[in-house]
Amino acid sequence: MTSVHMPLSIVPLTGSLVPLSSLAELLIETVAKGGSVSFMHPLSTPDAQQFWEGALHAASLGERIILVALEGAQLVGTVTLLLNCPPNQPHRAEIAKLMTRAERRGRGIGRALVEEAEKRAVQLGRFLITLDTASEQGAAGFYEKLGYQRAGEIPYYAYKPHGGLTGTILYWKQLGPLQEFEAKQ
Repeated sequence: MTSVHMPLSIVPLTGSLVPLSSLAELLIETVAKGGSVSFMHPLSTPDAQQFWEGALHAASLGERIILVALEGAQLVGTVTLLLNCPPNQPHRAEIAKLMTRAERRGRGIGRALVEEAEKRAVQLGRFLITLDTASEQGAAGFYEKLGYQRAGEIPYYAYKPHGGLTGTILYWKQLGPLQEFEAKQ
Protein backbone atom coordinates (compact mmCIF):
# COMPACT_ATOMS: atom_id res chain seq x y z
CA MET A 1 0.00 0.00 0.00
CA THR A 2 1.42 3.40 -0.95
CA SER A 3 0.86 6.43 1.23
CA VAL A 4 -0.65 9.56 -0.26
CA HIS A 5 0.73 12.92 0.82
CA MET A 6 -0.85 16.35 0.59
CA PRO A 7 0.79 18.93 -1.68
CA LEU A 8 3.83 20.56 -0.11
CA SER A 9 3.80 24.23 0.82
CA ILE A 10 6.82 26.20 2.04
CA VAL A 11 5.91 29.24 4.13
CA PRO A 12 7.57 31.50 6.71
CA LEU A 13 6.76 30.55 10.27
CA THR A 14 4.68 33.23 11.92
CA GLY A 15 2.52 33.33 15.02
CA SER A 16 0.74 30.09 15.76
CA LEU A 17 0.95 28.61 12.24
CA VAL A 18 2.63 25.51 13.65
CA PRO A 19 2.28 24.49 17.31
CA LEU A 20 5.44 24.77 19.39
CA SER A 21 4.96 21.10 20.29
CA SER A 22 5.27 20.09 16.60
CA LEU A 23 8.46 22.11 16.17
CA ALA A 24 9.90 20.59 19.34
CA GLU A 25 8.95 17.09 18.18
CA LEU A 26 10.76 17.60 14.83
CA LEU A 27 13.89 18.85 16.59
CA ILE A 28 13.86 15.95 19.07
CA GLU A 29 13.38 13.43 16.24
CA THR A 30 16.21 14.98 14.21
CA VAL A 31 18.62 14.79 17.14
CA ALA A 32 17.54 11.23 18.03
CA LYS A 33 18.25 10.17 14.42
CA GLY A 34 21.78 11.66 14.64
CA GLY A 35 21.16 15.07 13.06
CA SER A 36 23.94 17.48 14.02
CA VAL A 37 21.84 20.57 14.75
CA SER A 38 23.63 21.79 17.91
CA PHE A 39 21.96 19.50 20.46
CA MET A 40 22.80 16.25 22.24
CA HIS A 41 20.59 13.17 22.57
CA PRO A 42 18.38 12.79 24.47
CA LEU A 43 16.91 16.25 23.96
CA SER A 44 14.10 17.11 26.36
CA THR A 45 10.84 18.64 25.23
CA PRO A 46 11.31 21.73 27.45
CA ASP A 47 14.80 22.33 25.97
CA ALA A 48 13.50 21.88 22.41
CA GLN A 49 10.61 24.26 23.08
CA GLN A 50 12.97 26.79 24.63
CA PHE A 51 15.12 26.70 21.49
CA TRP A 52 12.09 27.34 19.28
CA GLU A 53 10.81 30.13 21.51
CA GLY A 54 14.18 31.88 21.14
CA ALA A 55 14.26 31.25 17.40
CA LEU A 56 10.75 32.63 16.95
CA HIS A 57 11.66 35.70 18.98
CA ALA A 58 14.73 36.27 16.77
CA ALA A 59 12.48 35.89 13.71
CA SER A 60 10.09 38.51 15.10
CA LEU A 61 13.07 40.89 15.31
CA GLY A 62 14.00 40.24 11.67
CA GLU A 63 17.22 38.43 12.60
CA ARG A 64 16.17 35.25 10.79
CA ILE A 65 13.50 33.70 8.65
CA ILE A 66 12.19 30.32 9.70
CA LEU A 67 10.60 28.45 6.81
CA VAL A 68 8.39 25.44 7.35
CA ALA A 69 7.36 22.71 4.94
CA LEU A 70 3.76 21.67 5.41
CA GLU A 71 1.76 18.83 3.94
CA GLY A 72 -1.72 20.08 4.71
CA ALA A 73 -1.39 21.22 8.31
CA GLN A 74 1.37 18.70 9.15
CA LEU A 75 4.91 19.95 9.71
CA VAL A 76 7.32 17.85 7.63
CA GLY A 77 10.42 20.05 7.61
CA THR A 78 12.03 23.37 8.42
CA VAL A 79 15.06 25.50 7.63
CA THR A 80 16.33 28.77 9.04
CA LEU A 81 17.89 31.62 7.09
CA LEU A 82 20.08 33.58 9.51
CA LEU A 83 20.20 37.27 8.62
CA ASN A 84 21.83 38.81 11.69
CA CYS A 85 25.28 39.34 10.18
CA PRO A 86 27.88 41.94 11.20
CA PRO A 87 27.59 45.43 9.69
CA ASN A 88 30.30 44.69 7.10
CA GLN A 89 28.39 41.63 5.80
CA PRO A 90 24.93 42.92 4.77
CA HIS A 91 25.19 40.87 1.58
CA ARG A 92 25.41 37.50 3.35
CA ALA A 93 23.04 35.05 5.04
CA GLU A 94 23.48 31.60 6.52
CA ILE A 95 21.47 28.40 6.17
CA ALA A 96 20.92 26.64 9.50
CA LYS A 97 18.83 23.91 11.12
CA LEU A 98 17.60 22.12 7.99
CA MET A 99 15.38 19.32 9.31
CA THR A 100 13.02 16.93 7.53
CA ARG A 101 10.85 14.26 9.12
CA ALA A 102 12.71 10.96 8.85
CA GLU A 103 9.86 9.22 7.02
CA ARG A 104 9.70 12.06 4.46
CA ARG A 105 13.40 12.21 3.53
CA GLY A 106 14.40 11.71 -0.09
CA ARG A 107 11.21 13.32 -1.43
CA GLY A 108 12.53 16.81 -2.25
CA ILE A 109 11.41 18.56 0.94
CA GLY A 110 14.93 19.63 1.95
CA ARG A 111 15.63 20.87 -1.57
CA ALA A 112 12.38 22.87 -1.61
CA LEU A 113 13.21 24.42 1.76
CA VAL A 114 16.74 25.45 0.73
CA GLU A 115 15.57 26.81 -2.63
CA GLU A 116 12.92 28.94 -0.90
CA ALA A 117 15.51 30.20 1.59
CA GLU A 118 17.78 31.16 -1.31
CA LYS A 119 14.92 32.96 -3.06
CA ARG A 120 14.14 34.96 0.07
CA ALA A 121 17.82 35.78 0.54
CA VAL A 122 17.98 37.26 -2.96
CA GLN A 123 14.82 39.29 -2.28
CA LEU A 124 16.61 40.77 0.74
CA GLY A 125 19.76 41.61 -1.25
CA ARG A 126 21.78 38.72 0.17
CA PHE A 127 23.81 37.13 -2.61
CA LEU A 128 26.23 35.00 -0.58
CA ILE A 129 24.96 32.05 1.45
CA THR A 130 27.13 30.09 3.85
CA LEU A 131 26.44 26.97 5.90
CA ASP A 132 28.17 24.14 7.67
CA THR A 133 27.37 20.47 8.02
CA ALA A 134 28.91 17.64 9.99
CA SER A 135 31.77 15.76 8.33
CA GLU A 136 30.39 12.42 9.51
CA GLN A 137 26.77 11.61 8.69
CA GLY A 138 26.18 15.19 7.54
CA ALA A 139 24.51 16.48 4.41
CA ALA A 140 27.61 17.31 2.34
CA GLY A 141 26.43 15.44 -0.75
CA PHE A 142 23.00 17.05 -0.54
CA TYR A 143 24.42 20.59 -0.45
CA GLU A 144 26.92 19.87 -3.23
CA LYS A 145 24.03 18.72 -5.47
CA LEU A 146 22.42 22.11 -4.82
CA GLY A 147 25.54 23.92 -6.05
CA TYR A 148 27.24 24.74 -2.75
CA GLN A 149 31.02 24.97 -2.90
CA ARG A 150 33.18 23.39 -0.24
CA ALA A 151 35.37 25.99 1.47
CA GLY A 152 37.12 23.64 3.90
CA GLU A 153 36.79 21.44 6.91
CA ILE A 154 37.39 22.10 10.59
CA PRO A 155 38.25 18.88 12.47
CA TYR A 156 36.82 18.05 15.91
CA TYR A 157 34.30 20.91 15.61
CA ALA A 158 31.42 19.49 17.65
CA TYR A 159 30.08 16.43 19.37
CA LYS A 160 27.69 14.20 17.45
CA PRO A 161 24.26 13.91 19.11
CA HIS A 162 25.07 10.42 20.41
CA GLY A 163 28.66 11.26 21.40
CA GLY A 164 32.06 11.36 19.73
CA LEU A 165 33.61 14.31 17.93
CA THR A 166 33.06 15.19 14.30
CA GLY A 167 34.42 17.87 12.05
CA THR A 168 32.34 20.36 10.14
CA ILE A 169 32.49 21.20 6.45
CA LEU A 170 32.01 24.83 5.49
CA TYR A 171 30.10 25.64 2.28
CA TRP A 172 29.21 28.76 0.31
CA LYS A 173 27.07 29.65 -2.68
CA GLN A 174 26.83 32.84 -4.70
CA LEU A 175 23.21 33.40 -5.71
CA GLY A 176 23.72 35.74 -8.64
CA PRO A 177 26.14 38.05 -10.42
CA LEU A 178 27.99 40.30 -8.01
CA GLN A 179 27.35 43.35 -10.19
CA GLU A 180 23.59 42.88 -9.86
CA PHE A 181 23.81 43.15 -6.09
CA GLU A 182 26.41 45.93 -6.00
CA ALA A 183 24.08 48.08 -8.14
CA LYS A 184 21.47 47.87 -5.35
CA GLN A 185 23.85 49.20 -2.70
